[in-house]
Amino acid sequence: MKNYSVVLFDLDGTLSDPKIGITKSVQHALQKAGVMVNDLDELEPFIGPPLQVSFQEIYGFNDAQITQAISDYRERFTERGMFENKLYEDIPALLAHLKQQGYILTIATSKPTVFAEQIVKYFQLESYFDLVVGSHLDGSRSAKGEIIAEVLQQFDCYPKEQFIMIGDRKYDLIGARENQIDAIGVTYGFGSLEELKNEEPTYIVDHVNDLLKYL
Repeated sequence: MKNYSVVLFDLDGTLSDPKIGITKSVQHALQKAGVMVNDLDELEPFIGPPLQVSFQEIYGFNDAQITQAISDYRERFTERGMFENKLYEDIPALLAHLKQQGYILTIATSKPTVFAEQIVKYFQLESYFDLVVGSHLDGSRSAKGEIIAEVLQQFDCYPKEQFIMIGDRKYDLIGARENQIDAIGVTYGFGSLEELKNEEPTYIVDHVNDLLKYL
């Protein structure tokens, strides 16, 4: 068993289930762009990647359309969407246990830092996390590799062998690999087992409590 010191958690799909808030906010943005989507399940692929990537890859939006869609998304998300969200069962107990054991806990999310911090506060998790790193509101630093690199820089007194990233989508695992750190893929979020296996993470777990086996 490896000795980890710094644990990086993805937010959406790893600590909490944000499906309603994110998909309804995407639905709102698409509707303003003249695209009608009634089934929120169709919008699940938006959970995890940077918004600009999803609007481009899924709907073929150009730069101007992406900028407008993100603005419309945030219009609803900041008002209601970020709070249409629920923690996965056993997450508070897991965080409390890890903190008690002396781990440094951080959040590494493609969501803008300002929103991630508000969500952490909403769930009353501030006391567990030493650092929250997300993207910038202008869309920069949105790739997970860049976000993880920032966490590593903040704790550069630790060797890379002591860092581990936990996430539910391939982007989390790719970002970890780009930074040469270990990773755990979780199947209870929004990425399929196949998606996670394809990225060959260090470990794959099915339940929140299974994370303790590897930390």
